[in-house]
Amino acid sequence: MIQVLVVDDEALVREGFSHILNAADDIKVVGAVPGADAVRAVRELRPDIVLLDIRMPDVDGLTVLADIRRFQEPPVVAMLTTFDTDEYVTAALRSGAAGFLLKDTDPEQLPQLVRALARGGPVLSSKVARTVVDGYLDAGARDPSAVRLTARLTERERDVLVLVAEGLANTDIGDRLHLSTGTVKGHVSAVLNKLEVSSRVQAVLIAERAGLLAPSKEEDAG
Repeated sequence: MIQVLVVDDEALVREGFSHILNAADDIKVVGAVPGADAVRAVRELRPDIVLLDIRMPDVDGLTVLADIRRFQEPPVVAMLTTFDTDEYVTAALRSGAAGFLLKDTDPEQLPQLVRALARGGPVLSSKVARTVVDGYLDAGARDPSAVRLTARLTERERDVLVLVAEGLANTDIGDRLHLSTGTVKGHVSAVLNKLEVSSRVQAVLIAERAGLLAPSKEEDAG
């Protein structure tokens, strides 16, 4: 059972997300609290996943994210936002957020996205990925610092990183590359260490900036 904590200052949002997720057989919302109660709730409820509003009137979502990331075994945190562009996205990804979800995400997709987070995959709502992430990465231009970082990776580690970018869990990566799950975990840890990041999303962003990921069809056409 995937245990989820919803953090948002709007009661309607908390209730809506709780209702949708609790309808799934494998997901349980263990708490739904405003931002001021987030850190205490994480400490007491020990959720697997935290869905955290990035903009709250009583406390900054980035501050809450930083506090949660200081836990010895922090849960996976995905940020919630109302807008498909948000100036806080870059800071949140660099601070260890595992993804971004729009609050108007299709209810049918929401449980799937939570499952992807639980598997360790990076999760970015399509609108966020296109209008925010691609934008701040300056798509089409390779970042020299990212190229230098990815040059540290072995060929196998690059293969693993590309599959992480596809959102695959360790078991799925192992099946694809004919490796044990333990071996994949070792490769993922090595990738994060060599890229000097703390989350899969951050690693994927560096891979994107370094030009390791397959270009889109639009880029192919150009």
